[in-house]
Amino acid sequence: MEEVARFIKAWIIAIICLCYCYYTTAKIPKGILRLLSLLPVVYIFIILPFNLTSVHLCSATTFPLVWLANFKLLLFSLDHGPLSPPPPKLLQFILLACLPIQLKTKNNSNPSPQISLFTSYYYIHLMHPYVVFALYCAHTYLELEFVLAIFGVLARALFGFELDRQFDEPYLSSSLQDFWSRRWNLAVTSILRSTVYFPTRYFFKRIIGSTGATLVAVMASFLVSGLMHEILICYVTHVSPTWEVTGFFVLHGFCLAIEVAVKKVVRDRWRMPVIVSMPFTMGFIATTSFWLFFPQILKNGIDDKIIRELLNIVDFIKGTN
Repeated sequence: MEEVARFIKAWIIAIICLCYCYYTTAKIPKGILRLLSLLPVVYIFIILPFNLTSVHLCSATTFPLVWLANFKLLLFSLDHGPLSPPPPKLLQFILLACLPIQLKTKNNSNPSPQISLFTSYYYIHLMHPYVVFALYCAHTYLELEFVLAIFGVLARALFGFELDRQFDEPYLSSSLQDFWSRRWNLAVTSILRSTVYFPTRYFFKRIIGSTGATLVAVMASFLVSGLMHEILICYVTHVSPTWEVTGFFVLHGFCLAIEVAVKKVVRDRWRMPVIVSMPFTMGFIATTSFWLFFPQILKNGIDDKIIRELLNIVDFIKGTN
């Protein structure tokens, strides 16, 4: 209960800060003055998750505030992004700042995982390590879908909002570009495009040309994504970063940049068959994840904490039935 109280306190402070942004900074002209008025909020959002020890509660605070809200507020300082112009209602502003949502009326259904996936953790000690690894991959994907589906129901019920589609069958990706640009974690992809990719490409285009600027922008986007993931893990583990996760994203950015360059050279003259490219792409992602992404999670026992928290939730649900 003490952890829940800290979680509630953090979000009360965050909501107060967003009220300040809505009623005060929105009235300040865009540019350096609005940015300066937002910097204290950015700082507060950075330090808020430090008192949380639960993996789920810490993640549910860090990702919406440290990543989404801060990046959207930086765009807001320039009068860009989903917060510009500010929506007519305060609660709409708060939801747009913290969640990957946009105003639209089209109804999209998000699949939700079955609780049976989580109950399989009761038997994890009987599983082969590679099976456990595959289970973690499925867990990462399905839990994000599940959480976002809940947010989608609430946003739709309150304001008719719809979540940006977070995933588009990523297991069918036929290339790294297809996976990262069009299928995986699309809300974050959209934020990175606005805050990193487009400004970087615009700046370097005048120096090294369009092709070179695109490659630099891709690498910059993956570097920022890697650093943000590294920060998120530091919030949860409270240990110094090992930079393995950053290395994972830098490696993927480098490989994707090569892929984009090769595609521009060969164009439509040659294309790898999907039956070959799909397993090759997913195999590369799985292998590099096992090598660079998951070790930091496993070494710090985050997986054990997640499993314990989930099994407590499952036991609670069973007990209420």
